[in-house]
Amino acid sequence: MSTSMADVFDVAGSELRFVRGLLGEAGQDAWDRLLEWFIDDYFRLDVLGLENIPAEGAAVLVSNHSGAWGLDAFVFQKALTRALRRPMSVLAAPLVFRLPVLGVYATKKGAVPIDSRVGTERLNNGELVAVFPEGISGLEKPFRDRYQLQPFSAGFAVAAIRSGAPVIPVAIIGAEESSPKLGEMPTLARLLDLPYLPLTSPFPLPSKWQIVVGEPIPAPAQPVGIRARSEAARRLCVDVQDTVQQMIDQERGWREPPADQGPL
Repeated sequence: MSTSMADVFDVAGSELRFVRGLLGEAGQDAWDRLLEWFIDDYFRLDVLGLENIPAEGAAVLVSNHSGAWGLDAFVFQKALTRALRRPMSVLAAPLVFRLPVLGVYATKKGAVPIDSRVGTERLNNGELVAVFPEGISGLEKPFRDRYQLQPFSAGFAVAAIRSGAPVIPVAIIGAEESSPKLGEMPTLARLLDLPYLPLTSPFPLPSKWQIVVGEPIPAPAQPVGIRARSEAARRLCVDVQDTVQQMIDQERGWREPPADQGPL
């Protein structure tokens, strides 16, 4: 009994999909173990202020975004969910979902597309939602401008006001030094259909990392009228950005004491 070519192709295609699935799962497992090593041994990450995150109920965690590769988002999600032992949705840019292995990994760990409506829905369900409102602008800044926050998008503030969830400011220190942006490769970025491609160390440099969780900032009551709601979201956004910047400046001040100016 002969087998048709179509049957052969069907079987071959099924085998190929099976092998790709296995390789994808192996890659995700390897990435998860690499993150564990980054957190515990390589970056020697300290997480401070976990008591400011509720054990249950909704909250919006708002963090700075830095380091040319955006590794801080993966470290943030892994470290906090491991410590809190509760799931957390992370609003992620479209590029994240296009990355081989990492895109599927991020989705499995709670990454969702950036959309204030999605965030509001998750908050209404009593979940934790994390956001990096600088977006890719936080990664694009040169190393000389490290830890200087770029303008926040107010989408997180809109979601917080709609749901009544508190906003919890978070400062991540160390990512700028581990992946300093030294330049860009725009031609290669266009060839690869990427929004930007940094010139930086291909593997993160060793640096001490710290995640500091600040005290919750209550969301104001939702005003009546589109203009009033927009202004309330703008004010909350500015307040949160100022708070995160102050936290970053304070932590950097403790980590980087003033240089010795010599004898008087």
